[in-house]
Amino acid sequence: MYNYRKLSQAQKDDILHTRKLRKLPLHSPPHYPDGRKTYILTAACFEHKSIISEEIRRQTFQEKLLNGLHENLSADIRAWVILPNHFHLLICLDLEAFRLWIRKFNSGISTEWNRDDNFVGRKVWYRFQDRAIRNDAHYFASLNYIHANPVKHGYVKQADEWKCSSIHEYLLHNGRDELVQLWKNYPVDNYGDKWDEF
Repeated sequence: MYNYRKLSQAQKDDILHTRKLRKLPLHSPPHYPDGRKTYILTAACFEHKSIISEEIRRQTFQEKLLNGLHENLSADIRAWVILPNHFHLLICLDLEAFRLWIRKFNSGISTEWNRDDNFVGRKVWYRFQDRAIRNDAHYFASLNYIHANPVKHGYVKQADEWKCSSIHEYLLHNGRDELVQLWKNYPVDNYGDKWDEF
C-alpha cells in the first residue's frame, strides 16, 4: 500500500490492469477462503499509526480479540503478538467467517478508541493480510516471526520482554530449550518483508 503511493501513474495503471486480469481486488489483498485452514493473519492500523501504543490498551485489546475469536469462530489460536500499530495471529479458522467477524469487531474497537481519544471519525484499521500455512517449515517460521516481532521492530531486546504475545504461554508449556531449537531449525531471515506492499 505504502509503496503504491510512490509509483508513477503509469506504474499504478499497470498494476491495476494486472489485478483486473487476475480477478484480484483492485486495492486490497486477495483472500482465498476455502474452509478451515491454518493462516498467519496480519492487521495493521491505518497508515501504521501507533494507536495501540499504551500497554493497557494492548492488553485489553488482546483479551477482547482472543476471547472473541474463541467464542465467535471457535478459532484455534496457535500464536499471537499485539504491537502498537499492528498484530499477527497464527490461527486455524474459516477465513470467510473471520473476514465477516473482524469487520464488526474492528468497527466496535475503532468506535471505542476514537471516543476514548476524542478523535471521532478517525480511520483506525486497514485491511488484513492472510497467508495459508503451506507446511511445517512455514508454520514454525511463522511462529518464530510472530514471537520475534517486538524485537524486529525495536520495542524490546528479547522477545519474552514483550507482554502482549503468546511467547509466554509457549515458554510455559514447551520450555526455552524447545523455543531455541525451533529458532535454529526455522530461522526468520527476511520473513515478512513487503507483506503490505500492495
